[in-house]
Amino acid sequence: MEPDEWVEVTSLRDLERRRRRLVVVGGEQIGLFLVGGTVYALRDVCVHKGRSLAKGTILHGRVICPGHQWAFDPASGRPDGQEGCQPTYRVRVEDGAVYVDPRPRLPVGEGNR
Repeated sequence: MEPDEWVEVTSLRDLERRRRRLVVVGGEQIGLFLVGGTVYALRDVCVHKGRSLAKGTILHGRVICPGHQWAFDPASGRPDGQEGCQPTYRVRVEDGAVYVDPRPRLPVGEGNR
C-alpha cells in the first residue's frame, strides 16, 4: 500500500478526550473509536437505522448505536446477535497522529451467511 493512500484525520490526544469522534474522509463519514488503547474505524452510518455511531457510546468494548442500542464489535464491525455488518477501515497511529485508509473493508465471508 502506498503511503499517500492513508489520510491523517485527528490526533490521538484529541481522540483520548471522548474516545469517539466523527471524521469525514473522501466524503465518507467514519467513526473513530478508542477501545482498550486501540483505535478502530467504522463507517459511521449504522446499517440498522442509519444513525451516527459516533453519537453513541462505548460500553464493555463495544460501540453502541444511539438508535436501537445495537452493540458492534469495533474490530470486525459485526453487531452482537444481529445480521448485517458495519464496514471497517484500517487505522494506524504514528507520532501521535491517527491515519485512516479510506478504502472500506468487509469481513471475510460477508454475504456467505
